[in-house]
Amino acid sequence: MIPAEWLVHAQSVLAEWAERTPVTFDPELQVYLKWENQQLTGSFKLRGAFNKIASLLPWERERDLVTASAGNHGMGVAYAAREMGAKAVIFASEHAVSKKVQAMRDLGAEVRLVTGGYTEAEAAGLTYSHESGLTWVSPYNDGRVIAGQATIGLELAEQIQPFNVQSVVVPVGGGGLISGVALALRSKEIKVRIIGVQSEATAVMHAVFNGQPQESVVEAPSLADGLSGEIERGSMTIPLVQELVDDIILVSEPSTEDAIVYAWEKYNQIIEGSAAVVLAAVLTGKIVQLPAALVISGGNIQPEVHQTLIARSSGKSNQAGSQK
Repeated sequence: MIPAEWLVHAQSVLAEWAERTPVTFDPELQVYLKWENQQLTGSFKLRGAFNKIASLLPWERERDLVTASAGNHGMGVAYAAREMGAKAVIFASEHAVSKKVQAMRDLGAEVRLVTGGYTEAEAAGLTYSHESGLTWVSPYNDGRVIAGQATIGLELAEQIQPFNVQSVVVPVGGGGLISGVALALRSKEIKVRIIGVQSEATAVMHAVFNGQPQESVVEAPSLADGLSGEIERGSMTIPLVQELVDDIILVSEPSTEDAIVYAWEKYNQIIEGSAAVVLAAVLTGKIVQLPAALVISGGNIQPEVHQTLIARSSGKSNQAGSQK
């Protein structure tokens, strides 16, 4: 288990380097929304990456930092590396969102695109790190990374007063975010249901949580690209999720698209698919323990994709109106 002291230390580190993102309440849906899309790099991933890199010894930072990422973690690593005078090498899938790839490069990172999906990118990054003797910064399988993500839960406990929610709903990929949030709330002795959400197209942790092998999951292309890929063998997040999480549910790709549009039309917020899954779970009635707190994990969607979804929704509305 990750020491509670690590969570407190992470909060003190990130008080200087990360945004304390806002929480708003939607009385119609009975949900609080934690807007991590307003984080400095547009995603919660900055928290874990920065906390990990800040905890490294000087000689560890002086070597190149290596990671794999669908984009958001890589942006966090690139940002932290730049601020601390280190160099970052990031392995990403050839299918990674181009906006995220460009953002990593703009932050000074070297991005190496790998044939295949996130699983192949992570394997290539781990191999390169081990063979080169460079410092690996895991997206999720690291106590300091998880402690950084836990600061979201610590902030939720402070921002929602009284803490009258029945469930906290969190997107799940490798499990670092939901593990951190759950640990934070447990450290505050807050009893609440912890519910993870994945896309039906990227359901690896859902399978593991339900006692099925990762190999049983056949992934498909998804807007929730940040939740895709296999989980590193022996990852500390697997037992943490199995112990701390009450349920992991799946949402469809169309419902994720609808949630992205809903966030724009109702809240004027741009969110990516990996974040929209939690809102999709509420909008489709899969979250029944209300009020709930939703972690809206990021907003780094390709602009053209977002515009297409909004235009498509507007077209449907206009067509429906003309038929009345």
